[in-house]
Amino acid sequence: METEIIMNITNQESRVAVMKERELVELYIDRKKDHGIMGNIYKGKVVKVLPGLQAAFVDIKTEKAAYLYVDDIMIRRVVPNMPEETEETGVEEEVEMDESDLSFGTSDEELGEEVSEDDAWGDRPEEAEEESAPRDEPPYEGMSEDKEETPVLEEASPDKEHPEVRPAIRQPLLPRRTHKRQGRQITHLLKEGQEIMVQVSKEALGTKGPRVTGYISLPGRHLVYMPMVNQIGISRRIGGEQERLRLKGIIKRLKKPGAGYIVRTVSEGVSDDEIALDIAFLESVWQKVLNKNEECSAPTMLYSDLDLAFRVVRDLLTRDVRRVIIDSKKEYDRIKEFIETCLPEYLPRIKLWEKQELIFEAYGIEAEITKATESRVWLKSGGYLVIQRTEALTVIDVNTGRYVGRENLEETIFRTNMEAAKEIAAQLKLRNIGGIIVIDFIDMGREKNRDKLTHALQEAQVGDKAKSRILKISDLGLVEMSRQRTRESLTSSLCHPCLYCHGTGYTKSPTTLCHEIFREIKKVGGSSREKKIFLSVHPDIASLLQEEERDDIAMLERQYQKKIIVKADLNFHLEEYEIIPV
Repeated sequence: METEIIMNITNQESRVAVMKERELVELYIDRKKDHGIMGNIYKGKVVKVLPGLQAAFVDIKTEKAAYLYVDDIMIRRVVPNMPEETEETGVEEEVEMDESDLSFGTSDEELGEEVSEDDAWGDRPEEAEEESAPRDEPPYEGMSEDKEETPVLEEASPDKEHPEVRPAIRQPLLPRRTHKRQGRQITHLLKEGQEIMVQVSKEALGTKGPRVTGYISLPGRHLVYMPMVNQIGISRRIGGEQERLRLKGIIKRLKKPGAGYIVRTVSEGVSDDEIALDIAFLESVWQKVLNKNEECSAPTMLYSDLDLAFRVVRDLLTRDVRRVIIDSKKEYDRIKEFIETCLPEYLPRIKLWEKQELIFEAYGIEAEITKATESRVWLKSGGYLVIQRTEALTVIDVNTGRYVGRENLEETIFRTNMEAAKEIAAQLKLRNIGGIIVIDFIDMGREKNRDKLTHALQEAQVGDKAKSRILKISDLGLVEMSRQRTRESLTSSLCHPCLYCHGTGYTKSPTTLCHEIFREIKKVGGSSREKKIFLSVHPDIASLLQEEERDDIAMLERQYQKKIIVKADLNFHLEEYEIIPV
């Protein structure tokens, strides 16, 4: 499938569209004034420890304090020939990963290479076991009492403070030892005022601050460097056993003791020298981080990830990409210089957009972005989806619309549902909808059609980098699923709740408001001695009162012996009115 990457770079924002067969499948936006912090490394200061949640809040110079869960705390241990900030696992193992677990992102999302889906679910803090016995004394500062810990690679667990259905790891895979760490207490590891090095693993979403981890990882072109974990990860998509052994041998030979690497799919077939260069570069970056950590006081930023354009080149430019088209000469020159140095074989694929027409307009991307913020999505058959976000979940309704089919009713419904399943997967990816999702497919009578639909929805999710879990169709015809939340949804990024209806999607009808006003006039009319009542309302309400409701106004005037003067005010909200007796 032909893939093109379209970059629209301006002084205000950078936008990257991933097109497959001329259709928009992914969109990333990085605005300079709202530049994301995903993947950034900070020297933070613990401002609050929460024993009840086994978590802490860390000041990293962001608007809201970052959230650090106990299993994401890096234990400081001094191990010979290892950096001070390294945790020695005592085990070096090869871990397989699926390239679908890679999660490239904008400032709102960073690279993530995880293990299998089963490993992607962490325990919830509320499910952790209680300590079997009280401790006589706390362990040494910053140390756990665990005697031995076996590395298990999985993503950060959800928690009450950050209630996600599938918490997103948008940075390289990190070690977790939840089966051994359940006895760890946050109060034995951290104290208020303590300085700690952390990396942002999740952007701030809504009212929640960013989430951080003590396990640092640095992504490169061919590798992901994990300076604190003694493991080697190999992407599952590198299929040949001989090639896997070759790459593992290179890493073992070149890596520092106690450190770890993830070998990415793009490393397949590359030379020893290229991998050595990547290792040298990543280790030099880490050394700079350590040096700055020693020199600076908290809170301060130690490392910031690349900007959007360079992350595209680093993480998305693969053999499948036919062209990368950039509409900024300055950005084109920067990327071209980098490509000439590091990836010369990809140089012919980098193109400069020199036409007068705006690049996103020429490719029809602007129109697709507009559609992606609307609640109704039309299917090619004439059916349509309605996508609505609530506080707790996203609801998707499937309708036949204009599609009447050619055969029987069951076949018409089945075809609509099958088409909807593919479109739903595409919309979830494009709109970056995460959390709990409930899909109301059209009811089908045949059990085999239900099974086919469930399978089709699962198949449609295969190419999605965000993990998802889909349950079978319920007796009510509903499909419940969850999708990994990687960053804010497209709607949240581009839109604000309506200032007029305050996000409800509704306002009171003019008739309802007129009747409400009549009730208020009755309160004032019976309790005041004034001879007039001034009524200021929105022009639409004023017209209704003076025309359709004029008989009711006249009746109120006779009843209370007061003149009611209606005044239209353009500055009034539709639901706003003012009643003043004079």
